[in-house]
Amino acid sequence: MTPRMRHRMLQLTPVAAVAALAAVSAHAQQNVQLYGLVDAGITHVTGLRQGSVTQLASGIMEGSRWGLKGTEDLGGGYKAIFTLESRFEVDTGSLSNRPISGTQVPDRIATPAALNLPAALAPVVNQVNANIANGTLGVNLNNNQFDRQAYVGLITPVGAVLAGRMYTPDYEVSAEFDAMQTQSALAAGQLAAIPAGFDIRVNNALQYRVQTGGITASLMYGFGETGNSSSNSRFVGLMGMYKGDGYAVGMGYNTRNNEVGQKSLTTTTVGGWVNVGPGKLSAVYSRHKDDHPSNLSTLAATLTAGGVPAPAAAAVQAAYMNALKQRFDLFNIGYRITSGPHTVTVAYTNRNEKTSYDADARSYGVAYTYALSKRTDLNAVVVRFDNRKNGQAAPGGNGYLGGVTRSAGTDSTGIALGIRHRF
Repeated sequence: MTPRMRHRMLQLTPVAAVAALAAVSAHAQQNVQLYGLVDAGITHVTGLRQGSVTQLASGIMEGSRWGLKGTEDLGGGYKAIFTLESRFEVDTGSLSNRPISGTQVPDRIATPAALNLPAALAPVVNQVNANIANGTLGVNLNNNQFDRQAYVGLITPVGAVLAGRMYTPDYEVSAEFDAMQTQSALAAGQLAAIPAGFDIRVNNALQYRVQTGGITASLMYGFGETGNSSSNSRFVGLMGMYKGDGYAVGMGYNTRNNEVGQKSLTTTTVGGWVNVGPGKLSAVYSRHKDDHPSNLSTLAATLTAGGVPAPAAAAVQAAYMNALKQRFDLFNIGYRITSGPHTVTVAYTNRNEKTSYDADARSYGVAYTYALSKRTDLNAVVVRFDNRKNGQAAPGGNGYLGGVTRSAGTDSTGIALGIRHRF
């Protein structure tokens, strides 16, 4: 082991150190790589219930992570591969985080009046909201070790078959053609965060993937493994992209059932980018629909078991199902220029709400990156969120949620300064 390797080992966490030793010892049999990214900085967000908040955050541009990936050449065009990727929070050392706005729920479900329920049901609504806030508002709240990716697969002469937890096909298309490629508060998905408008990753998935020439295509099936029906929580996704000389286009589709087999979140995305002048012009459009939100089908039964009269429990469940439905279109366009160590991106995103809640919003701003080396850069982001009518989005980062503003229709500005290092 070289002095440089010993120096790096001393700086790793115990888990990562063990992984690194395993990687070194296994190198004779196969190619195993320890990799990662550490991203942290200062973020300042206005328009929150707490006023303006300034804090240290992990994941300004990209979520901090470490991982192991490996390949073994089996001969004849066949390879075995695997990836295990874990997130971590630089600011706390934990595996999960909460939004900048904390556990505040959106106004659309905050009170009985917002849900069109009698005021007498306030205690029930408060309890349901507490469960939603504590159980869903955040990233990796279950503290799963390999929350980002965990899969194994076989590459063959006619494509790859992968099994595990992976990025979904439609999200891949969105990430490719988003002007920021999901990085920072300027990314398109920031306006589709609460409730979640994308299935970013899916568990228990089987994927067939082909990459040839400029074509990339995939088909994914997610086994629901919920209840006694194969349709419960089932996921299906597919995508296709083509990259040519100075341009690319693509289309993706995801659809998921809820826990009782009803069609839930469905997204369709089309996008492209083209080299124009000294930079790259990107645009992406996605349609989002969820008429049967997940994790609410047993709410009435749970409330009834807790002593709430059955008619009231049924009314509460119906109200939440209606309030958390999603129907909106998302459009993002941006331009990126790189000159030497400098990269500047300007982007604009518009969310056009189709439900009666009319939570329209738009974001616009600029991101600047200065590359200190191939692996380390400094970053600055300034973004404005204009929330119209019932819109309530607040700027976050790639690795964390901004959450919601103090009230519907309140605008928000985000400013972030950070450093990112890859290893």
